[in-house]
Amino acid sequence: MDSTEDVAMVGEANGRGGLRRIRSASMKMTHYVDPLTDDDEDERPKRKGRKGGNKAQKKKKRASAKTRGNTDSIAGEGEDSGNQTTIGTMTRKRTSKKKGEIDGEVPTNSSKRSRTRARKGNADNAEVILSNMCHQCQRNDRGYVVRCQNCETKRFCLPCLKTWYPNIPEEDIANKCPFCCGICCCRGCLRLDNKIKGINPNLEVSKDTKIQCSKYILGRLLPHMKEIVDEQIAEKKIEAKISGLEFEKVRPLDAESFLDERLYCDICKTSIFDLHRSCRECPCDICLTCCLEIRNGKAQACQEDVSWNYVNRGLEYEHGDVGKVIVKPDVKPDDKPDDKLDDKPVCKDHMNDPSLWKANEAGNITCHCGAKGLVLKRLLPDGWVSDLVKKVEKLAEAGELLDLPETVLERCPCFKSDGHIDMDNGNLLKAACREGSEDNYLYCPSVTDVQQDDLKHFQHHWVKGEPVVVRNVLESTSGFSWEPMVTYRACRQVRKTNHETLLGVHSTDCLDFCEVNINLHNFFTGYIEGRYDRMDWPQVLKLKDWPPSKSFEENLPRHAMEFLCSLPMKQYTHPENGPLNLAVKLPKNCLKPDMGPKTYIAYGFEQEFGRGDSVTKLHCDMSDAVNVLTHISEVPIDKTKQPKIEELKKKHAEQDLKELYSSVANKEEMMEILVKSQQQVEKVESDDGALWDIFRREDIPKLESYLLKHYKEFRHFYCCPLSQVVHPIYDQTIYLTRYHIKKLKEEYGIEPWTFNQKLGDAVLIPVGCPHQVRNLKSCTKVALDFVSPENVSECLHLTKQYRLLPPNHFAKEDKLEVKKMIIHAVDKSLRDLSGEESSEPEEKKTLRERKRKGTNASDKALQELPQSERSSEVEVEKKAEEEKSKGIVDAVDKFLEDMPPSEKVSEEKSKGVVNQIDETMENLPPTETKFPEAEGVKRAKIVKTYVRRKKQRSEEIKA
Repeated sequence: MDSTEDVAMVGEANGRGGLRRIRSASMKMTHYVDPLTDDDEDERPKRKGRKGGNKAQKKKKRASAKTRGNTDSIAGEGEDSGNQTTIGTMTRKRTSKKKGEIDGEVPTNSSKRSRTRARKGNADNAEVILSNMCHQCQRNDRGYVVRCQNCETKRFCLPCLKTWYPNIPEEDIANKCPFCCGICCCRGCLRLDNKIKGINPNLEVSKDTKIQCSKYILGRLLPHMKEIVDEQIAEKKIEAKISGLEFEKVRPLDAESFLDERLYCDICKTSIFDLHRSCRECPCDICLTCCLEIRNGKAQACQEDVSWNYVNRGLEYEHGDVGKVIVKPDVKPDDKPDDKLDDKPVCKDHMNDPSLWKANEAGNITCHCGAKGLVLKRLLPDGWVSDLVKKVEKLAEAGELLDLPETVLERCPCFKSDGHIDMDNGNLLKAACREGSEDNYLYCPSVTDVQQDDLKHFQHHWVKGEPVVVRNVLESTSGFSWEPMVTYRACRQVRKTNHETLLGVHSTDCLDFCEVNINLHNFFTGYIEGRYDRMDWPQVLKLKDWPPSKSFEENLPRHAMEFLCSLPMKQYTHPENGPLNLAVKLPKNCLKPDMGPKTYIAYGFEQEFGRGDSVTKLHCDMSDAVNVLTHISEVPIDKTKQPKIEELKKKHAEQDLKELYSSVANKEEMMEILVKSQQQVEKVESDDGALWDIFRREDIPKLESYLLKHYKEFRHFYCCPLSQVVHPIYDQTIYLTRYHIKKLKEEYGIEPWTFNQKLGDAVLIPVGCPHQVRNLKSCTKVALDFVSPENVSECLHLTKQYRLLPPNHFAKEDKLEVKKMIIHAVDKSLRDLSGEESSEPEEKKTLRERKRKGTNASDKALQELPQSERSSEVEVEKKAEEEKSKGIVDAVDKFLEDMPPSEKVSEEKSKGVVNQIDETMENLPPTETKFPEAEGVKRAKIVKTYVRRKKQRSEEIKA
């Protein structure tokens, strides 16, 4: 919109009768949105130069705009169905944006008098009429608009209603518009951070329910807490033997930790939650499990990096040709650059050499750097964990802890009294055909059937490790749109806002599982219409764990509230106050693991191509998860490209026969099997979105045996055949096609639960169940991780398995910190039972307050004393300090006399041995207590300590 220009004849002050042009102030709104459709907003050229333009051209524009306005008003009258009256030529006065208005909306400034005239139909006398500007697109030239009778301020044009709200009748829009319902998806409303009216995403938990859940959690976690305490007691006994002290006098040093830092073991990459050992000479921390393994002869996690040696031969090789090795990214846009994770070892890490870690007979460990005597340190208050166990044991002895109800331990309600499956039960889904098994059916209730009383039925299946499918969860939401272009508009933020602009994304091409850079608008266009590479093969792209930065709530606030409303079994799944979700028990000041929610947006086709269509390969999550299918879009294959696709499929089969099945005797039969295995899934309904295969926990040994036997029959990066596997499931490099699933049952007699996830279905996957996914249509899924009390033992088992992976394995790092979660869940449950409100141990809280203030209680009390009494107090403190120093010297002399001669030199150098010196230093004020390794060194604020230390070692080696 061009600003108006007034020309005036003004005599200049200096007497020269010249003319000068005065340009009036621009009336353009600061947040004005160009009246273009959202589909064209990325393609429109940016305006350059001044906004004025030629005077004649502006007159012409004003005349045409006036004519168009009359035409639009006449068209509006012709289309009027009785809901509105359009009068005369529309006029609109622009005003500055007022507080409380939506960003991008142009408000009307019609007076109450003119409104009354317009409603009465005084067309001849009305000077100002109601605006026809659509709230969605901010345009007034799109004909008939539907006015909301509820708010009487919002209008929506028919094209916008057809594009953005196709499932809402026009009558419903007139009665209550999308803005009033809280589901408006215009750019302004998508950026609103306030909660949607009429829905409550939070879970309201009564006090009685919280108490019952706390008792249940304590009963489930007590055995694991005992294991943690036994491990710490064993290490303290060894420390007592090393230092020559009694067990009660062992005092681990307080390790300095930061709120924004997560401490990991430098050997196995497992998170350290409390007791650990540290080196005095180098920045090395190791967990108690590695200490035990070193004393037993070898640290099991000390392994060499692994290299898979994938070679990029270009898109031609990926489609059956010989191809050419690409060293650098080619200029062709469809060829994949070498941007996958580096799987080759960078350098030899001496820390992972098991021969450099030694322990003497007393259990004293020598560091890989040669320093003797690793120091025992702690992160939590000394004895706090054991005190928690004692409190829980007292409750257990009093019979106040709860286990699963007897009804849960009995036969499931899905069975009849005679022990057979109730086939008339509408809450069952047949997902397997195992002979002699009672778990071929999955519990599949509707969201309307899942009430508070059905939690016991859910626990029937959940405690046995069975997945649960809850249908129609979107019915419990406000109906907010999950259309891909709505998501795109929410992320495509304008400048001068509090949100981040997400225009370019890193998506994964499922053909070779390499990342490609793509514009977000182009990605969503392919989601709806489909994309093909330069060889006419349908592409399957996916966005994993998206948005990549910040949190889901910050980038998509409206969608986040909608997702929370859709969550089933909120007692387990709610990420903020689910009473049975252990992940919410961590204190606020603690660095928490990223549990989501995250979106998984990917393309998909009904037909199984056999290559490049597996969205999620076989893997096993570290925690429980819930996955909600929020949107699907069917993309038919272009008929003109079908002959080329069939030709490429034959070339793929020939290449597989040559590279993967060369040892097969009957090649003709194998070729026929490969071609026939690429078939369309039967009975795909209109609301089916994704094909799931979930394996039972008890079938994992047989599944691993099959994969280790046939791993060379699969492809991964750059479509290269797998040359080796570290772990066939944790590597996430294998997708079992229908052919392999059939062969798995023939050879080992096992099969997964296989089912189609429909639109609005929520799949709850227990931790430890391997699963894989293939999209039948383009799908938008939102997933959230949680930790249930029933599956904590499985989380601990996976943590032990992951720590034995090679150092450069992507799944090596312990991101869940389940032991830390267990301890804080027990503490939180005990405080809920006692009614305490403190969010952390009092000792730790006091210690941090003292560090922050830089003084202690005695200094503060001394300052408050009168001047006449301060001198006596100072003398008393001086005497106390002299006695303490004398005690320290005596303790040193006595300790050094009892030491063996071989250890005197090293022990005299050390400043961190746990002995009577440490016990005496505990009484010193915090301002006088120093850590030897922290003097003069400012630690960087990072998340992964072992990454920092590895970088430091590399710099030292280079120096």
